[in-house]
Order: sequence, then structure tokens, then C-alpha cells
Amino acid sequence: MELYHKYYKLLLLFLLLLHLFLCMPFFSSGAQDLRKQRAWNNSVSAMFVFGDSTVDPGNNNFISTAFRSNFHPYGQDFENQTPTGRFTNGRLTTDFVASYVGLKECLPPYLDPNLSMEDLMTGVSFASAGSGFDPLTPRIAKVIDMPRQLEYFKEYKRRVESAIGKQKMEQHIKRAVFLISAGTNDFIVNYYALPIRRKTYTLSGYQQFLLQQVKQFLQGLWEEGAIKIAVSGLPPMGCLPAVITLNSYNALLQRGCIEKYSVVARQFNLMLQNEVSSMHFGTAHLGAKIVFVDIYAPLADMIQGKGKLGFDEVDTGCCGSGYLEAGFLCNPNSIVCADPSKYVFWDSIHPTEKTCNNLFKASRFIIDDIIGG
Repeated sequence: MELYHKYYKLLLLFLLLLHLFLCMPFFSSGAQDLRKQRAWNNSVSAMFVFGDSTVDPGNNNFISTAFRSNFHPYGQDFENQTPTGRFTNGRLTTDFVASYVGLKECLPPYLDPNLSMEDLMTGVSFASAGSGFDPLTPRIAKVIDMPRQLEYFKEYKRRVESAIGKQKMEQHIKRAVFLISAGTNDFIVNYYALPIRRKTYTLSGYQQFLLQQVKQFLQGLWEEGAIKIAVSGLPPMGCLPAVITLNSYNALLQRGCIEKYSVVARQFNLMLQNEVSSMHFGTAHLGAKIVFVDIYAPLADMIQGKGKLGFDEVDTGCCGSGYLEAGFLCNPNSIVCADPSKYVFWDSIHPTEKTCNNLFKASRFIIDDIIGG
């Protein structure tokens, strides 16, 4: 029996490594509600997003990678039921942030060749599903790493400068908001799933390594003119349905969160929060606002409060069995739940629109703060 369980876990791990997708949401709300709840004192010129599948609206559609979601049932609740490459049933959290601050209803991927200058001016996402702060993580998935995302932003600036001039472009960037969401892939599909980093780093050493990568990325944004930056922490990683499936002794009957992974998330979040705070205080006299966004607590509340916040299913996804399906394993042949709003997770990794809505409500005051200055 023990041998069977061992091979069962290895099989599930192999399937998970085929798609290498992980998730962290930012914020969300209904479109009409957001139109009524615009951010106060808003002078935001644009929004720019960097990270992984939590904030990738379809950049991976335009690169040579298997890690995409531009097929049904993804996007079934998006406008015209369009699978755009977003890893959810509808809009990403960053779409709702863009709507809330009065920019546009959906934030497009930068690599979309059909973007107009107007589209570019109000903001884009440079994020790539499967990416992470560790340079090794995106190489595993053959996706866009964080330094390359920053290079795309530099390219963006040159394009805008050619249209409106250098001075106006610099003012435009100064009034923009920057959002960063990444890190879960680094732990789940890199450090814990592969032996390479574990041979070089202890867990605490790897956390410090990632923090250095985050710091370098933030410094790069600062040098390019970003002064309003929000950095998302990690979710309770042990509560992701795929993580439960791969680590529970009985994945069908024992669906509790795997504390080992959630502890790591809490530890890293504290370290990240301290680093972000340090950078904020070091640049506040220059007009910067660099803030940490806690998504762990509100997401944990949704999961632990099963049945109290409108969610009936908190440990499986809406797509397929909900145990392991994500990316191409969640496809047009998959059976989908009747009501995604009853689920915390859309697939075995990524959240539903409703989950993002709750996270938005929990974090909106942070957005108000960062755009208020």
C-alpha cells in the first residue's frame, strides 16, 4: 500500500510539472459596482503589471510555450465567453483594479500586436504565466522572465516617447501605478519539485535569494521612473487544490491544507513585507510609495470559513475533478461545475472571479492609499 501511494504521488507530480502554473490574485469586483466605486483623488495615468499567471492576460499566447489558457473553458464568464489567455473563468484581478482606478475595464497583454497607442497609454501587463523571481523558474516553463518583462517596459517607454515626447512620457510614468505578483512558482514548481535549488540553498537561504531578486527588480522599476508600486505577497500555498492533491496521503478524502507549504508562505511574506517597507522608507522623501499587499489572510479566511462567505467548495477547483486540472489539463473536454461563484478556485491553482472580488474588498484601502498621493 505504501509503495502504491509513493507511485501515485509521483504520477501526480509528473502531471503537475507538465503545466507549471501557480496562482496569486490581486483585486476584483463586479464591473458595474466598480463604476460606482471609483477610487477617490484619482490621478492615475496608467497601470503596469509584472509577474506570473495571476496577472497574465494573455502574453503567453504570443510566445513559444505550452503554458497557455486561450481555450475553453477558460474565459467562459469573460465578455463574449472569450478565452483570452487569462487563467480564470472571467477577468483577472488586475482588470478590476484598472476599472476601479478609471482606466479601462480590461488590462491587455503587452505582446498583443493589435494594441493601439491609446491602449498602450492607459497601461498593459507584461506578466507571463509560469514565471517567477528565480531566473530558473521561467526557464523551466520557457516563459518570460522578470528581467525580460522589465526590458519590455523599457521598450514600452520608447514607443510612448516617440508618440508624445520625452517630458510627457516621464510625467506619464510618474503618475502610473505598478503591480507585481509572483513567487509561488518559485517554491512549488521549482524549489520543492526539482532538486536543483535544494542542492544549493537551504529553505531560508532560498528565501533570501528570492528577496534579493525582488529587490533588484524593484530597483530596476525605480530607475525607470516608477514611484507607485504594490507588491503582492504569497497566498496560503498549502491550500491550493493541486498542492493538497500532491501531498495528502489520501487526496480523495483528506483535503485539508498542507501546513508545511503555508508556513513557508507566511515566513516569506513577513520577510518580503519588511523588505518592501525598508525600500519605501528609503524612497518616501522622493515621493515614492512602495507597499506590500497581503493576500494570504483574506484568502485563508475564505478557505477556512467554508459556507460562511458564499463558498461551498474550498479545496477543489471548478474545472474537471478540481484536484489537478490546470492549464491544458483544464480543456474543452473537461466537465465544469454549474456555479463557479460557489468555488474559491477555478482550476486546481487559480481563483474564480468571486474570490478575486473578496480579495479586492479586503485590499481596496491599499490601492486608495497608493493612488491617493
